[in-house]
Amino acid sequence: MEKLSSKGMLIGIDRDTQAIENAKLRLKQYNNVTYIYGNHDDIKSILENLNIEKVDGILLDLGVSSYQLDEASRGFSYMKDAPLDMRMDEASSLTAKYVVNNYSEEKLDQILLEFGEEKFSKKIAQKICEARKNKEIETTKELTKIIEDAIPGFAKKDGHPAKRTFQAIRIEVNNEIKPLYNTIKNSIEVLKPGGRLCVITFHSLEDRAVKDAFTDAQGKCICPPDLPYCVCGYQSLGKIITKKPILPTKEETDENSRAKSAKLRIFEKS
Repeated sequence: MEKLSSKGMLIGIDRDTQAIENAKLRLKQYNNVTYIYGNHDDIKSILENLNIEKVDGILLDLGVSSYQLDEASRGFSYMKDAPLDMRMDEASSLTAKYVVNNYSEEKLDQILLEFGEEKFSKKIAQKICEARKNKEIETTKELTKIIEDAIPGFAKKDGHPAKRTFQAIRIEVNNEIKPLYNTIKNSIEVLKPGGRLCVITFHSLEDRAVKDAFTDAQGKCICPPDLPYCVCGYQSLGKIITKKPILPTKEETDENSRAKSAKLRIFEKS
């Protein structure tokens, strides 16, 4: 494998310090990689601190990583018993344990419905609040049992009953959706003309936010068709390259089953 050209630089940004250490190990043969402990939501300020005005391309790989899911101690997985945590950045203060034990029933219902698209959000929120009256909910196993008891038997055939709730709590803990629209727009703005932004999403909420941001960035003239020139003042930042998202091939999903839900969308800066 050839080393990166000395004229270029690869900037890797992650809020998980372990992910950065893993990347340093895997990319140790390359001599022009800059590792940043931070959040892609802050891409503009990160580039400013590096004295970089524009970049050639950006890849955003959203969501939780396989390492985080497989490392039981991080508390992301409903398949492994561990303390309720779910923080991508272990220096942040908000944990899954705090969300589960301190959010109101109404707030829990809201995030389970909004971020997990959970049909039984109200019942699960109710059961969580009932359970925590007796003792604090501390582990993924305890939370999974509560969820399983809250969901009717017929609904358990549609994947693991805790999947959507764990997703919702994880998104809340890490604030994954709310800043995403602006992150996409900011990423496009720091691209050089002809530069491309590639975004990989793993669930519908992420994909919807990316699609909406791409559509708005591309823009559309809303002037009546009979006008000789545009007066609405619309501005386009570029064009959407992928009218439909690129999906993984069978070979990719055979090698990595978690890739099944992946979608890739691409935008080119004008």
